[in-house]
Amino acid sequence: GRFVDDLSRATRTGTVYGVDWVDVPDRDARQVSTRKQFGEGQVTRARKLEGMWWGDGGVYIVSSFARAESPVQHDGQVWFYDPRRRTLTLKVLLGVNPDPGKDGAFDGPDNITVSPYGGLVIAEDGEGVQHLFGATDSGRTYPIARNELNIGTEAEPEYSEFTGVTFSPDGRTLYANIQTPGIMVAITGPWKRQKK
Repeated sequence: GRFVDDLSRATRTGTVYGVDWVDVPDRDARQVSTRKQFGEGQVTRARKLEGMWWGDGGVYIVSSFARAESPVQHDGQVWFYDPRRRTLTLKVLLGVNPDPGKDGAFDGPDNITVSPYGGLVIAEDGEGVQHLFGATDSGRTYPIARNELNIGTEAEPEYSEFTGVTFSPDGRTLYANIQTPGIMVAITGPWKRQKK
């Protein structure tokens, strides 16, 4: 296939790229930062890589957003790397969120986990309202929880991000943290398998 210089160019869920690995000359960055060891066109880049989770025989990788410096702007992507097939597939694409203060409009995916009920659960670290949201295998998103703990003022509300999202070993409880003021929540459902 053709070389892709920036993952933010992908605009459709289901986009698949082949993967070849290259050696990083100074992988411990003793002399040069790893991001400066390759020139344009030598490696594929991504914007604001954050959460990762192993599940479904591969690893899910979150790109939180791509803005002005990117070829295509978006408010988040979730990729799936399949090591057996050596492919990277775009699973979730969040378009630019025109109103981050609006409930149910998601942006800035960050931490991620695979749900035992199918699909993904994603912690949001975007602008405005902060959620835990789910994504089905087809990339459809839906709300799970909203952080209503205002750490700002009444005139200028601010809501801290969700972090550390994970299920209990029995799959009955979803745990998540709210970064500021540093609390953990446990969500017990009821859970059900999501439709595609």
